[in-house]
Amino acid sequence: MVASFHSFTLAIVACALVFCVQVTLGSITCENLNKDSCTFAISSTGKRCVLEKHLRRSGEEVYACKTLEIEADKLKNWIETDQCIQACGVDRNTLGISSDSLLECHFTQKLCSPQCYKHCPNIVDLYFNLAAGEGVYLPRLCEKQGGNARRGMAEIKNSGIVAPAPESGVKPVNFMITPAMAPAS
Repeated sequence: MVASFHSFTLAIVACALVFCVQVTLGSITCENLNKDSCTFAISSTGKRCVLEKHLRRSGEEVYACKTLEIEADKLKNWIETDQCIQACGVDRNTLGISSDSLLECHFTQKLCSPQCYKHCPNIVDLYFNLAAGEGVYLPRLCEKQGGNARRGMAEIKNSGIVAPAPESGVKPVNFMITPAMAPAS
């Protein structure tokens, strides 16, 4: 009887602790985040957050955090750390999401650095998917980044190598496309 009472008490304490931790951490809703924590955050439903800027009629700039329909891979309830922001060379004040930064050599070097690539899964997952959307396989781009990242990106995009989805188990396929011939005049 005493053992079951202790088990019951322990179970109640454990439930209370879980509840307190959940209340303390809360659930992340993008629309409730401020400008300084929005970019690179992930809601409790696994959707990415994006910072948007709007102009009021008065000309005042207003920032709002919105939920995107883009889901993060296996991550939920996440606000990116300052260490990852710095290690990966990203900016919390970034508006929207774009793959343009992958063309910048300095950015690609930071993204591919061990400090970022091995320790910041949220940012790497985001840019992996952005690169894949451009037909580029991020690990291959990181291999090339030691040289000229811009040229490496152009070479990879023009190589015909299709980027697989993250952890899909699908190997890249090399499509050889014959260049079109100009019509005879």
